[in-house]
Amino acid sequence: MGTKNNRSGGTRGLVVCAVLSVVLFTLSCQSGGEGPLEAARGAFQTVTSPIRVFGSVITAPVRGLGNVFANLTADQATLTELQAEVDELRARNAELEEDAGSAQRLQDLLDLRDNNDLQSVAARIISGSTDSWSSTVTLDKGSSSGLSAGMPVTTSSGVIGQIVSCSATTSTVRLLSDESSSISAMVQSSRAQGMLQGSASGEVRLELVSTGQEVSVGDVVVTSGLGGVFPKGLPVGEVASVTSNPGDLYLDIVVELYADTTRSEEVLVITSITESQRASSEDIAEADAQEHGSSDDEDETTDGDATNDQADGGQAQ
Repeated sequence: MGTKNNRSGGTRGLVVCAVLSVVLFTLSCQSGGEGPLEAARGAFQTVTSPIRVFGSVITAPVRGLGNVFANLTADQATLTELQAEVDELRARNAELEEDAGSAQRLQDLLDLRDNNDLQSVAARIISGSTDSWSSTVTLDKGSSSGLSAGMPVTTSSGVIGQIVSCSATTSTVRLLSDESSSISAMVQSSRAQGMLQGSASGEVRLELVSTGQEVSVGDVVVTSGLGGVFPKGLPVGEVASVTSNPGDLYLDIVVELYADTTRSEEVLVITSITESQRASSEDIAEADAQEHGSSDDEDETTDGDATNDQADGGQAQ
């Protein structure tokens, strides 16, 4: 019985609250924001305002922590995806940079070919020397592409050497730094001509340039065209040092090569040269004059030594 009475009382209470809510809502609408009901509600809001503000301050950190945890959860959920996108963009950027570098090197070779009117075939360096006593590189083209032994090879920076052997699909190039390498070259500014000679140490010298010639550090060295193998005027390197010792007939000239085969990839193989690319008759005459001048200096030195010997002999008697 008691339970039933409690239930009945609770039901009646809910009904009464519902009826009061409807009545109060109706009165509020009819009063238009005025009257005792609105005054009572305003007073209640004034009284409870500090409590509501205090509650908002207390719960703000909790809400902030909830947002932080939500963000952390979202970051962890998307971290793998974002990292994958970054890796993809980085790889794509590296690919684009490589393509741009290759395109620029090929354009430089085309400019070299066009500016010098070279008959040539483009090739790629695929490997370096396979032994420790020679300086060579291997190209990815050979006799099937029209290449043969003796053809000069150059990068856009400068000459690197000469083909010494070919298979159907590859070629071996002897570098200028090899001790067996020797090509005709000259100082561009003074036209002093000599032989560019490699060495076992890899150091390159311009030899047979007489001491009477003008050569300075920083002078550009180019192919002379003598011998009809290398076109005239291709860049080779620059003078790194010049030494003239008393009594020497020739200058000691060390040349720093422009082309670095450890960083080069694409090259031009010069398949033939025109008559205009060979040394002119004036160049040949100048080379002969320099050689004869050195010979005369040598003869004068020999005669001087003989005279000194005779003088020494006379004094000895």
